[in-house]
Amino acid sequence: MSTRTLPELTTARLRLRQWRTTDLEPFARMNRDPLVMEYFPSLQSREQSDAIVARTEQLFRERGFGLWALELPGVAEFAGFVGLSVPRFEAHFTPCVEVGWRLTREHWGHGYATEAAQAALEFGFDACGLAEIVSMAVATNQRSRRVMERLGMARDADDDFDHPSLPEGHPLRRHVLYRQAAPRP
Repeated sequence: MSTRTLPELTTARLRLRQWRTTDLEPFARMNRDPLVMEYFPSLQSREQSDAIVARTEQLFRERGFGLWALELPGVAEFAGFVGLSVPRFEAHFTPCVEVGWRLTREHWGHGYATEAAQAALEFGFDACGLAEIVSMAVATNQRSRRVMERLGMARDADDDFDHPSLPEGHPLRRHVLYRQAAPRP
């Protein structure tokens, strides 16, 4: 884990913090949960999960933002992640910055994803000076789409796309794209 001090965010109920070594096992366990990973092409191994954390720490060093570990003070030391990332594929809307989240199943339905993602959006616009942030999901992922809508993000069906990392005909290939522009001063 990085020893450099990375930005951390807090909300009324949440703490978005840098990753700890103790987060790696619960993160890998979350990434092996079939319900959590329902809209991903496969479950992830411990090695794949650790690689996500390494990439996000690199993104924090390079750009000043990334995916924060999500803590619910007094409730759960690790409840998933929320933050900003840069998609590693090419599409009509890239390059871009995406807000995303993945929470452990037991923490769904409490508004944590929306609350944490709102903090990440504000950080992206205010601290990083981003002009726009996007979010994307498999078209049938209604839970994530509802979070995007609660955040005030807008979808234009013309922006929907087939994810280039998935083969033609794959049931998860079709994605929706939501956008949010920086607030005007």
